[in-house]
Amino acid sequence: MKGWFQRFMSGRYGFDRFSGFLSTCSLIFIVLGALFVPFLYFLGLLLLIYCYFRILSCNIQKRYQENLKYLALEGKVTGWFATRKIRFQQRKEYHYYRCPHCGQQLRVPRGRGKISITCPKCATQFLKKS
Repeated sequence: MKGWFQRFMSGRYGFDRFSGFLSTCSLIFIVLGALFVPFLYFLGLLLLIYCYFRILSCNIQKRYQENLKYLALEGKVTGWFATRKIRFQQRKEYHYYRCPHCGQQLRVPRGRGKISITCPKCATQFLKKS
């Protein structure tokens, strides 16, 4: 049985992070659809079908490109939340300002009074209270 499955899966794409995300979302939608809204149940089934389509696909290059797009989007989302977490943890020690000229994010220590901030990117100087 194990040899049959290995022969069947050879040349197919297999399971990746995007497939894991799709299968998790489909499970959540199926449970929510069974309990509350029937539309979510069918949406979950469609996601599950697409997940299995990706896993069993022989077009490896296209599935790889889809996974790269998913990973880039996941990185943006998790990076945004990680930035917010760090800023929240450092809220007592630092102020965060944007450069009025180029928009660069700048971190300034608190408790220094009114200071002149120089942007390292465009060398614009501006006054802010720290």
